[in-house]
Amino acid sequence: MNEMLMEALAVLKAGGVILYPTDTVWGLGCDATNEAAVQKVFAIKKRDLSKSLVLLASDLDMVARYIKQIPSIAIDLVEVNDAPMTIVYPGAQGLAPSTVAEDGSVGIRIPMHEFCRELIRRFRRPLVSTSANIAGEPTPARFADIAPEIRSAVDYVVPRRFEAGATGKPSQIIKLEVDGQVQILRA
Repeated sequence: MNEMLMEALAVLKAGGVILYPTDTVWGLGCDATNEAAVQKVFAIKKRDLSKSLVLLASDLDMVARYIKQIPSIAIDLVEVNDAPMTIVYPGAQGLAPSTVAEDGSVGIRIPMHEFCRELIRRFRRPLVSTSANIAGEPTPARFADIAPEIRSAVDYVVPRRFEAGATGKPSQIIKLEVDGQVQILRA
């Protein structure tokens, strides 16, 4: 596993895009603080630039570096969570502008996938994690479902054997406000 982590890290540090397994579905990923890399992801997906992207962080400490103020309920949600959950936080900071929604919020998930989490921990910055499909096409549940066009457009593909542990389904999405308001965007 170490060799694959090092290869993926080298690509990420160089501003490249990787195809990698997460706890949900395979993702297109890059350095969430590198606007040029984020633009490559949008180009590969043929995605509208007005749509923000989900990010992955290794833990709440990493989340705290990119959010002005974490709503206290977020800590409770992360601690009791037993399924993939993306939290949309207000007040994003220090991220590539294209990862942030018009209202200044950003969706971040702490993955429950060993390879993915270790990659982010070693990278020391959040990763973009958007489904590995062309915008508007079905989300591929497994590596075998990913279009050749996507596979050939990235700079590195994490080996399939790390797919174990992925649910094959998107995460739930919960939006939080600093005042404690909670809105379920996707159950």
